[in-house]
Amino acid sequence: MNTFTIAVMPGDGIGKEVTPPAVELVKQAAHQFEVRLDVETIAAGAEFYAKTGDAFPKEHYQQAASADAIYLSAMGRPDIRYPDGTEIGPQHDLRKGLNLYAGVRPCKTFDGLPLPLVDERSKKLDFVIVRESTEGLFAFPRGHELDDDESAHNLLKITKTTSQKLFDYSFKLAQKRFQQGRGHNLVTHIDKANVLSSQHRAREWFDQVASRFSEVNSNHQYVDFAALDMVRRPWVFDVMPTENQYGDILSDIAAGLMGGMGMAPSAEIGDNHAVFQPCHGSAPDIMGQGKANPTAMILSGAMMLDYLGDKHQLHALSLAAAKLESAVEQAYAKERLLPYELGGNSGLAEVTDAVAKYLV
Repeated sequence: MNTFTIAVMPGDGIGKEVTPPAVELVKQAAHQFEVRLDVETIAAGAEFYAKTGDAFPKEHYQQAASADAIYLSAMGRPDIRYPDGTEIGPQHDLRKGLNLYAGVRPCKTFDGLPLPLVDERSKKLDFVIVRESTEGLFAFPRGHELDDDESAHNLLKITKTTSQKLFDYSFKLAQKRFQQGRGHNLVTHIDKANVLSSQHRAREWFDQVASRFSEVNSNHQYVDFAALDMVRRPWVFDVMPTENQYGDILSDIAAGLMGGMGMAPSAEIGDNHAVFQPCHGSAPDIMGQGKANPTAMILSGAMMLDYLGDKHQLHALSLAAAKLESAVEQAYAKERLLPYELGGNSGLAEVTDAVAKYLV
């Protein structure tokens, strides 16, 4: 039996609630295809910082980095901050330290949920934003040498090397999705090339990569118009690579199309490492009430299985990922689940039990 080590980081708030049942479902899916996942639980986050004075000790980081994949839940607490007022987020340390440049944000809608768009095509969305996660405006969040009492600056810097890795990943993802019968065999580069010279360069780098994938369709779209289309006709998209800040904003729109952050999984992928986590926060206001929605955590686990299957050329794990995702789809379609954040009363136990019912 193939065995993989998974570093599990429950984090803060409801992260500690959604993690245990999600881990069990992911392990069960893998086991059905004769793959064993050995779990190593690693403490980190705001609550750990409040107890110890160190949010993410070096030895904990190294333990996570040595695993085959990192399964991370909600991190941070609004009431626990560093002395300078900034948020505590070990996930950012992993992103930078492991060079996880591809922030993968799927948008897939499920039957039975009250979604914001009325067009029937919006009930069957299936596209992916690929957010560059190590460069761009977010990579330089602190003050700039030009700052003074009157002016503040941030630097938007992107590189050809990282951009081309991001685009290469995006084209391969579009190919894979098309082979699975998903998407439009299309990569749409989202930029602001009509205003920013850095984005014009990004277009040139994108086109260079696109020339190596002639069997995949490609185009460009300005970020403001892409935001309009994500509300007006989101079904036209397939794979959407974009700059860091643009991706941060557009992925929240995508989460809204799905029904909210509790439905939105994500992955941070680099050349040799990957982190998988839900897009939602620690939600301290509902801790301990059984109201947490584990869907995004479960779907992030399915993405982790698929990643391991691709990386190690182990088709069994890709099948396990597909089965776990299908179990989530069936749970929502057949059990009339409606999470609390969407006005229902399907909490942690209800969603978990429903998914487990179809993972047999």
